[in-house]
Amino acid sequence: MWPDRRICDLFGIEHPIIQAPMTGTCTPELVGAVADAGGLGSLGCALKPLETIREQVGEIRQRTNRGFNLNFFVTPAPETAPEVLERTRRRLEPWYERLGLGTPPSELPVLGPGFDEGHLDLVLELKPQVVSFHFGVPERRAIEAMKAEGITLVCSATTVAEARALEAAGMDAIIAQGWEAGGHRGSHAPSAPQDGVGTMALVPQIADAVSVPVIAAGGIADGRGIAAAFALGASGVQMGTAFPSCPEAAMTPARREWLWRTKDGDTIPTDAVSGRVARSARSRFTEEMERSREPLPGFVQMYTLSRPILEAAPDEEASFYLCGQAVGLSKGLGAAALIDALVEEARGVFSRLMYP
Repeated sequence: MWPDRRICDLFGIEHPIIQAPMTGTCTPELVGAVADAGGLGSLGCALKPLETIREQVGEIRQRTNRGFNLNFFVTPAPETAPEVLERTRRRLEPWYERLGLGTPPSELPVLGPGFDEGHLDLVLELKPQVVSFHFGVPERRAIEAMKAEGITLVCSATTVAEARALEAAGMDAIIAQGWEAGGHRGSHAPSAPQDGVGTMALVPQIADAVSVPVIAAGGIADGRGIAAAFALGASGVQMGTAFPSCPEAAMTPARREWLWRTKDGDTIPTDAVSGRVARSARSRFTEEMERSREPLPGFVQMYTLSRPILEAAPDEEASFYLCGQAVGLSKGLGAAALIDALVEEARGVFSRLMYP
């Protein structure tokens, strides 16, 4: 029924629906269930120890014999100027004092790049069918090594220029991530929270600019959004916010309840938690931090300063529940039932629009 089957054929899947690789939410159970239902399940690997990734891949393969996607962040080793750290500490001191946390940390951890030799070696060992990247592309040598093993490579773009760079680098498909998307914005260089292009405007421009298949992401949570993505020139969709309400996802009761209460206007793009812009549910902390735009410690060093606040404060005061503007369309179904519902909804829209 799909009017463009390039993503189905590229990934070897029945339905061009990719479950977004949400590191803190997607589980081997969720990935396996999506894969068995005919979509592409994705495991977020960013910030995870290599052995944890290896173990989770083993769990996925015990649950399904179908292909899946491993996702990594392509970020440089963070560097934070001493004056930036000190200025941020002063901004956070009232929060630390009010929550009884003492004083903000005066030192930040030394971290390496998001995708390094260890990650590349692990990918070549595990040989997943698909590997996707966020925030840019790895080095040419790494791309060639993965392609030599028959691994399909995908990466996010938030502008036409980024999409063109990805095609030139050898990506097999491009995720056009619109401003509505939940989670971290995949811009190839740090951007301000209010920067960005909406999905409706971004997808057709990227589809016109590149020859590889385009996957639409951002604000897509039901069959109507899937059909709209095809109308804009996409060959598939990536959906994140639709999946955390699935029982297979890693969700605490508090976060699940928060998700059900969150509506379209309740999200905010902010870099105040991680050091890179991400869309999450609003809280007093994120709104307060966004009132004054000042440089913050690098991604992900900022977590060292923000995590104590998140752990100590009530959710309405400080939280980082990643979700997009389509959060109000969450269905609360199991992963397989969700895929089935999405396909049937899209089928109905295609029928009404007289697609063959």
